[in-house]
Order: sequence, then C-alpha cells, then structure tokens
Amino acid sequence: MKILVVEDEASVREFIEKGLIEEGFDVTVVGDGASGERLGLEPSFDCIILDWRLPEKSGLEVCKNLRTNGILTPIIMLTAMNSVENRVEGLDSGADDYLTKPFAFEELIARIKALTRRMSPSATSEVLTFSDISMDLKRKSVVRGEKLLHLTAKEFSLLEYFMRNPERVLSRADIALAVWNINFETNTNFIDVYVTYLRQKLQTLDQAKQLIQTVRGMGYVLREREED
Repeated sequence: MKILVVEDEASVREFIEKGLIEEGFDVTVVGDGASGERLGLEPSFDCIILDWRLPEKSGLEVCKNLRTNGILTPIIMLTAMNSVENRVEGLDSGADDYLTKPFAFEELIARIKALTRRMSPSATSEVLTFSDISMDLKRKSVVRGEKLLHLTAKEFSLLEYFMRNPERVLSRADIALAVWNINFETNTNFIDVYVTYLRQKLQTLDQAKQLIQTVRGMGYVLREREED
C-alpha cells in the first residue's frame, strides 16, 4: 500500500515515515504543500496524510485542489488545532478524516486501514440502486436517471451510507460516526451542510423527487414517499 505523507515538521515527518515503513507501507514523504499537491495528483497513492499548516500551500488548499481535480484518494488531515470549527473546516475542504496532534501512532494506522478498506476493490465491487439512482462503488460513479453526478469523496461516502440503509432514519450521530469516524457534537451543523450539498446535486431536474428527507428531531432518511 502506497502512502503519501505531506508534513513540514521534520520530527513528525520522520516519526510517521519510520512507523509506516515498519508496518510494511510504501511511503513517500515531502515537506511542502506544492510538492504534496503535485504528487497527490498522481493516481498511484492509496492514502494521503496531509498536515494543515504547510509552506507554499496550506493543507486545506492542497486538499481542495485535489478534490477539484477529481482525486478521490482518502486524505487524513493532521493539525494541532482541535476546535469544532477547525475540524469542520478540514472536513469541508474534502478531507476524509481528521487527526489532532499529538496523536497515538496506533490510531493513525487504524484510521488508514479503515479508510483504505472502504476504497478497496473487494469492498466496492458492486452497484447500489435506489429509485432512479445507480451507484457504482468500484468505478466511484453515481447516475441519477441518465445524468452522471459529480460528487466529492465525502459526498459519495455520505450517499453510500444512505443507500446502504434505505427507509431507515439515520441520526446525525449515526452519520458522523459512519461517514467521518467521529463523534457528533451538537454545537456544529456540518452534517446538515453536507446533506444540503448532496441534496442539491441529486436534484438533477426540477421535478425530481427529493429522496433524502428530514425527520424532524431525529435525522434523515432515504425514501421515495413523503411523510408529514
């Protein structure tokens, strides 16, 4: 498995590199955002570990640019900032996970394995369908009706979770844990923001049914019928 590490602090970079090599990973390390973005655009990496504060380009900027260019490689954002606002900003940039420094190396390994397991061919060799939506998990494509939708990596994961649990009311805590691997905090609205993004992209036609529905006081549900 090939891992790209983008970290400017030498001691942290060497700590991560040494540990990953000992775990059997093929590791490439760089110390600035511009180099990280250039390498990240290559499709050969299975996971990117990306520091937030970097010279030349910030981790947020690199992450956004990779997603804009259609790169779906799982990204774990590293940062010393641990406020709710910072975590939301990191995830909103397109990161799949968020790890606050200092962290236990075992936790980093567990998160890498969890993210890459979701993206592996053995875990994604199927097509999910609901109503007029078809989701090809192997090719990472979504079609509604006859229109190909362009989703970010996190929007894709969110829709996959809904499509694996149709007709089931999913709480914000359920979604945060399943899609972001974090505990939901009631003083943030990032789940609602992502659901809004996804709803907008699913509305390919004005008359298309709104399939992701709000259940007041409980969460969201993927279903065709509308209920009061």
